[in-house]
Amino acid sequence: MVAVAAKRSINKWPVEDSIQELAQLAYTAGASVAGKLIQRLSTPSKTHYLGKGKLDELLSLKDSVDYDVVIFDDELSPLQQRNLEEALQVKVIDRSALILDIFAKRARTHEGQLQVELAQHQYLLPRLAGQWSHLERLGGGIGTRGPGESQIETDRRLVRKKIHHLKMQIEDVRKHRSLYRQKRKKSGIPIIAIVGYTNAGKSTLLNALSLPKEGVLVEDKLFATLDPTTKRLTLPDQSAVLISDTVGFIRKLPLTIVTSFRATLEELTEADVLLHIVDFTSHNAIEQCQTVEDILTDLDLMDKPRITALNKIDLLLDDDKTWDEETAKNYLYDRRDVMNESTVLISAEKGWGLTKLLELIRKTIAKSEQSA
Repeated sequence: MVAVAAKRSINKWPVEDSIQELAQLAYTAGASVAGKLIQRLSTPSKTHYLGKGKLDELLSLKDSVDYDVVIFDDELSPLQQRNLEEALQVKVIDRSALILDIFAKRARTHEGQLQVELAQHQYLLPRLAGQWSHLERLGGGIGTRGPGESQIETDRRLVRKKIHHLKMQIEDVRKHRSLYRQKRKKSGIPIIAIVGYTNAGKSTLLNALSLPKEGVLVEDKLFATLDPTTKRLTLPDQSAVLISDTVGFIRKLPLTIVTSFRATLEELTEADVLLHIVDFTSHNAIEQCQTVEDILTDLDLMDKPRITALNKIDLLLDDDKTWDEETAKNYLYDRRDVMNESTVLISAEKGWGLTKLLELIRKTIAKSEQSA
């Protein structure tokens, strides 16, 4: 794992936390992390991402660590990637490619697979120049086979044609979804959409709230579930709502992913309430919340009624304490700024605070209907 802490960056995340998240992504993709390397620069090198001295250090580690892949924490330009592979003589991928690989692995529905494939082709297109000639020297393996430099223009035409075909297929899916949403709207059943940073507990919450308990896959991995799931819930006043989860958000989420998954993310535009679930145990909880807020802003969803569920509260309590409102108030005595009338403390794993959450959903829907 390699990262640059750019002094001129507006990013507030500590580089150590960012590279740790990158390691979690690598683990999710099935890799074993052999080591981590960080360099502090004003800005990453335009040609090699790293400075020459750090690049030499990374190359020298090959003898002692025997790594066969280097993953960089930022999206690399085609020039940076080509130069790094020539210098290191191993496969080089960036955070965007790693996320795309995980998405490809996790997509189960036809729609999800189409969206991932589109994102992969959009990522590949600007990287075709020189792709085959330098990769042929790296030996066998996934991503190292190619027809040669003379085929680049042919490849570009094929990729552009594939992108056009995939966009047409996704547009058909989008129209189908639109018709489905119109039918749901006519039914008058309010829709709740769960949003949040990846691994915040969205699937665990959906399982905890829904009946029957057939279950959504839950793993302690990033992007454990990718395809959206919708279930029916009964609120305390016996009214019904539909609740659905969405793809987890993450910082430095590739633009190709956001663009390709717009058909799925359109579900958020039809939601009556957004339920933002936060991993309250993460020391980067504020930054993770901001990442979600930024993406919602990009999707023009900031005016949607919002509920914030601060999850995993059980991990913050001592073993000898039991859950009650007094414990919550004592814990939050110095953190009252995070609490308001639209915020609730929960443990999706333990089932704590879910009754209050359902009541808050009911009140939010009622308030929204009154204002409408």
